[in-house]
Amino acid sequence: MNWKREMHLLETRRQFFGKGARGIGAVALAGLMGGGEAQGATTGGLAGLPHFAAKAKRVIWLHQSGGPSQLDLFDYKPQLKKFHGSELPGSIRMGQRITGMTSGQASFPCAASMFKFEQAGKAGMWMSELIPHHKKIADDICLIKSVHTDAINHDPAITFIQSGSQQPGRPSIGSWVSYGLGSETQELPSFVVLLSQQNSVNADQPLFSRLWGAGFLPSRYQGVRLRSGKDPVLYLADPAGIEREGRREMLDALQALNKVREEAYHDPEIDTRIQQYEMAFKMQTSVPELTDLSKEPASTFELYGEDARKPGTYAANCLLARRLVERGVRFVQLYHKGWDQHSNLPRDLALQCKASDQGAAALVQDLKQRGMLDDTLVVWGGEFGRTVYCQGKLTETDYGRDHHPRNFAMWMAGGGLKRGFQMGETDDYSYNIVADPVHIHDIQATLMHCLGVDHKRLTYKFQGRWFRLTDVHGNVVRPLLS
Repeated sequence: MNWKREMHLLETRRQFFGKGARGIGAVALAGLMGGGEAQGATTGGLAGLPHFAAKAKRVIWLHQSGGPSQLDLFDYKPQLKKFHGSELPGSIRMGQRITGMTSGQASFPCAASMFKFEQAGKAGMWMSELIPHHKKIADDICLIKSVHTDAINHDPAITFIQSGSQQPGRPSIGSWVSYGLGSETQELPSFVVLLSQQNSVNADQPLFSRLWGAGFLPSRYQGVRLRSGKDPVLYLADPAGIEREGRREMLDALQALNKVREEAYHDPEIDTRIQQYEMAFKMQTSVPELTDLSKEPASTFELYGEDARKPGTYAANCLLARRLVERGVRFVQLYHKGWDQHSNLPRDLALQCKASDQGAAALVQDLKQRGMLDDTLVVWGGEFGRTVYCQGKLTETDYGRDHHPRNFAMWMAGGGLKRGFQMGETDDYSYNIVADPVHIHDIQATLMHCLGVDHKRLTYKFQGRWFRLTDVHGNVVRPLLS
């Protein structure tokens, strides 16, 4: 049997035209459209990127999954004390949609925050007593109190903020950055994901791996999750009895076979497989060194707190995020579950803040003292905010809050942004934006701008259409830029 002839007979019409589409004409077209991959680049990325001088080289995104309450953390509304327990005025709600979880309530009583607030930093940012360590970084962050989103429920909202679309299947923001800019290291993935333990008592929303997926981009651009514990990456270590030299010989032979297949079919997933095998081999030495905190001085744990010694905690992952970007990782996505306080908000929000406040603030301080904050962008926020009205029974010591996409708070710090700056205002009920609205697509466009990328020009052709992170929306929030 002629095996080459059999392979050609098995070739589908789509594969035949796909091979032709990857020829010289496709390379020329990709160059014109700004969507072609750089050839021979040691760290990957696209030719011609960054589009202009970048202020930031890398990103750490701290996502508080569930939707932190802006009313209890950053958006101070002292006048709500006199409205506590009274019905939310129709002139404020204006018939806006609410979730099915509160649509059946007979009333919508306003719930003032039970926590004390103080001003911090030269700009006088109001911050809750729940986040005392954040007050130390008030002069280093941009606080945006007027962020808004299109989605009102968790899955579409978190998918939207992570991928620019409410529908699953689009590349995550970390994948877009990895695809466009590549990595500053060949020893670790360009996009790494860390999941932190939940601290609230009530159960929270799940996190799906598609949130850090590559969508229709080649799968080598998806995020690589590092787990807590002795095996940060499953099946990375060699089996007993396998020497490193033998593993290298096996990979070389396997790579040769894969290259034969790739040359025959020009399938990008074969190239992904080749690269991932090589990355896994390098990670056998780079990951143990990365996760070994024994050489960190005592001052590090004084800054981050003793929780930083416990794998999987928020503080430990913040420290790990610093170590990752220190080693050239382009995008670190940290998720923290437990911020969905429909009930028992005073108890559970306090638990979440106690576990995360010091770590988040320490990360900014640590980057700053190492001279890395100037070219590292840190983002903090959730997928939406919380309502001023109480979900469930309102008492003097307890309340819950429903989802609120109309306005919420996020902060950003580092490369390309002003420091000690705040933007956006909401009404007396923290229900509607009254000044300087910032859409999720605007946040994404601004992040890309700090990285030297024009969000309108970083595109990928899929199913006949050129896609981008911000779809057909988004504007750079220029008042935030330094």
